[in-house]
Amino acid sequence: MNFKTSKLLGAAALASLLIALPALGQDAGVAEEVVETVSEGVSADVVFILNSFLMIFGGVLVMWMAAGFAMLEAGLVRTKNVSMQLLKNISLFSIAAIFYYLIGYNLMYPLGNWTIGSDDTGGYLGAFGIGILEAVGITADDADDFGYAATSSDFFFQVMFCATTASIVSGTLAERIKILPFLIFTVVLTGLIYPIQASWKWGGGFLDAMGFLDFAGSTVVHSVGGWAALAGAILLGARIGKYNADGTVNAMPGSSMPLAALGTFILWMGWFGFNGASQLAMGSVGDVADVGRIMANTNAGAAGGAIAALILTAIIYKKVDLTFVLNGALAGLVSVTAEPLTPGLGTATLIGAVGGVIVVFAVPLLDRLKIDDVVGAIPVHLLAGIWGTIAVIFSNSDANLGVQLLSIVIVGIFTFVASFIVWLILKATMGLRPSEDDEALGLDKAEVGVEAYPEFR
Repeated sequence: MNFKTSKLLGAAALASLLIALPALGQDAGVAEEVVETVSEGVSADVVFILNSFLMIFGGVLVMWMAAGFAMLEAGLVRTKNVSMQLLKNISLFSIAAIFYYLIGYNLMYPLGNWTIGSDDTGGYLGAFGIGILEAVGITADDADDFGYAATSSDFFFQVMFCATTASIVSGTLAERIKILPFLIFTVVLTGLIYPIQASWKWGGGFLDAMGFLDFAGSTVVHSVGGWAALAGAILLGARIGKYNADGTVNAMPGSSMPLAALGTFILWMGWFGFNGASQLAMGSVGDVADVGRIMANTNAGAAGGAIAALILTAIIYKKVDLTFVLNGALAGLVSVTAEPLTPGLGTATLIGAVGGVIVVFAVPLLDRLKIDDVVGAIPVHLLAGIWGTIAVIFSNSDANLGVQLLSIVIVGIFTFVASFIVWLILKATMGLRPSEDDEALGLDKAEVGVEAYPEFR
């Protein structure tokens, strides 16, 4: 091999390397030329594949949030009720998967086939029917929407959001609700309540026509779970011994702070899929950059919420409360979820920090109202969700404060009233609470039959 040939081969190898890994190219001109060449060569097939993959990967991350909720709740309830929380979480996830398929998916995404309303006038009630995936081994000509993504990837991603909403309710009502009425409520929430209101925004319904903005669900997912939990907590009442006659509160420490912290980190990780994959597209340079921006802002919001709660509890209580810091991070995540794309990192951090502040003040407020929220889900998901939906106006010029507030109220009234009615019917027909003896014994023994920590008894 002569020197000239060696140089040619070396140049070819270098060009290949630059195409494969453009970040290694130090010459900006060469890198731009490579990117332009690659971009021009991207086919519609590749765009379809990348968009679908984003939702598949994002759906896996959001599914992992189910483990986060389970661990967080297991850590924040008392030892005698841990198995019950784990049972509720795996059961509600499974119920959501089934009833979103049977009813929810088409209610939420009617694709113009509204039962009440239309795309032109504003949809109110979507279509009824089971979810149907593409045939096996489709080609581009067979795809339901070749310009978007695979129907299967879309369904997989969206069903995870549905399950997340139900997980929020589980933690609030922990330690004093029977398993059967909770699971029946989950059927109604995931099959009807959640998809109906979600269709108003994400299905192209009347809230979307009004100009309501909620990128990944501060209102559509998180506040809905919070409203449903609040309705249940009011009807269910507090745990035995939680509040004294004089209004003072008896602390009921959770079983495991390590589990609660693990659950928070799992949720934090899963949120990258929750928000990042809500871009719903990864087939262009702009889309990929936006996905990265969303994930960075999501992380910043969580950090802001955690640090704000840390500082505030140190000032107010003279000690840092770990549970507030954990929930502060989650509130920061909820707060930035309505608009994780348009803020800068500093703004995203501040939006999350306000969420952390909300948690610190809202938890004792609920106690003064004698609303027993075992894991703090109402401050984290409902109140921070409301704040995050309002905060969209600070970074997105398309947002209108009046529309944001009106949408919050509409979704809140619908979800709270519908949930309250369902809870009321369940309370009247089968009862919501176990007996006092069973509650004192612990639901692991009374209802589940498997104790999480039998050696401690």
